This record gives sequence, C-alpha cells and structure tokens, in this order.
Amino acid sequence: MIIGIGSDLIDIRRIEKTLQRHDVRFLDRCYTEIERRRSDGRADRAASYAKRFAAKEACAKALGTGMRRGVFWRDMGVVNKPGGQPTMHLTGGALERLRALTPAGMRAEVHLTITDDFPMAQAFVVIEALPQQ
Repeated sequence: MIIGIGSDLIDIRRIEKTLQRHDVRFLDRCYTEIERRRSDGRADRAASYAKRFAAKEACAKALGTGMRRGVFWRDMGVVNKPGGQPTMHLTGGALERLRALTPAGMRAEVHLTITDDFPMAQAFVVIEALPQQ
C-alpha cells in the first residue's frame, strides 16, 4: 500500500550559486556526512548535491510535512543499498513522521529515483507500507 508520494525538480545552477556563496554553512545545514563524502568526490559536485536536495524535498512531500512539523534537512539522507540503488535514510523528526504514517503491523519501504540533465535535477519518492516479515 502506498502511503506517500513526492517529487521535486530543481535547477542545478541554483545549488551551484548557493555552494559558491555559502559552501560549508549550506552543507552543514542540509546534508549528512555520507552525502557530503559522496558528492564532494564527484566531478560535477553541484549536480550531485542538487539531486540530493531534490530527494529531500520529495521525501518531505511524501511524508506530508514539507520542511516543518519537526522535519529537518539532515533528518533525510540519500544512501545507497548494497546493489547501488538509492534510498532515503530517515532520522529524527522525519523518522517519527514515517512511523506515524505506517499502519500497525506494517513496515515502511522508501523508494527513490534521482536523475539530472543539466540544468535540472529531479527526484521521486514513494513510501510503501509492506507487511512485517
């Protein structure tokens, strides 16, 4: 059963300008250490950060909160499953909201797809409730 859907589209140049103006302050506010290590190692650093920013926005929409009600940027981080597929790791207020959305006897699975084609980056998040295993 789908319990949340979110999407976001962002201009990579916007993230590029923000990185130029506020680099460390912006990164500390919005990104997890895992995301920073992964993005800082990329040739197109701004596109990598833009995809992750879009993923956070899409995830917040799927949670039904946006960036309010105790959900913060760093509560949502893009991570990769062992096969390389991206997903979201939730902590803090985002995890609390996910637990509140998930029906009793079910577990939540967060599906994520991210892409970029300069100058745009895009993300889709689907949150699915599955029977406990």
